[in-house]
Amino acid sequence: MARYGMVIDETKCVGCYACRVACQNQNHLRENEAYNYLEEREYGQFPNFNREFLPLQCQHCDNPPCVAVCPTGASQKRKDGVVLVNEKDCIGCKYCIAACPYHVRIIKKEGYIEKCRFCIEFVEEGGKPACMTTCMTGVRLFGDLDDPNSDISQFVAKNRHRLRVYKRELNTKPRIFYRKA
Repeated sequence: MARYGMVIDETKCVGCYACRVACQNQNHLRENEAYNYLEEREYGQFPNFNREFLPLQCQHCDNPPCVAVCPTGASQKRKDGVVLVNEKDCIGCKYCIAACPYHVRIIKKEGYIEKCRFCIEFVEEGGKPACMTTCMTGVRLFGDLDDPNSDISQFVAKNRHRLRVYKRELNTKPRIFYRKA
């Protein structure tokens, strides 16, 4: 069984928002809805001023707090590690929104909660998530973390000392790894 994950290379992100637009198009989201977003950071002092971008989305945690608090079981973690919401079982109570430390869930106009699904429908057919395939600078790398021959496993093994997880102190054990210069 695959164990899916993603590496996001912060050093390559130029803040173009193509990942967000691709996700919105793929998931038929309205203009003000998004499953991923860019956190923009500014640092330095004039004249040595700079900006960086941190792409954020559901972290598909191994220890997902959203699943633990869901009273109906609508929030669930699959065997491959992808965290999903079953819209038919979701009652819109928002417990998962409150429990998620990454603030990446949205309330659909139909009343259920939704979030990034790693475009699992594409992945199951051999494809990649829309946010990855649309990125012109190659910020994202997606695949099976347990397959030693996969690009992501090889990248993680080679760059382990340069990778971090977002909000490590929360012990959610995210499956998205960030590479920073």
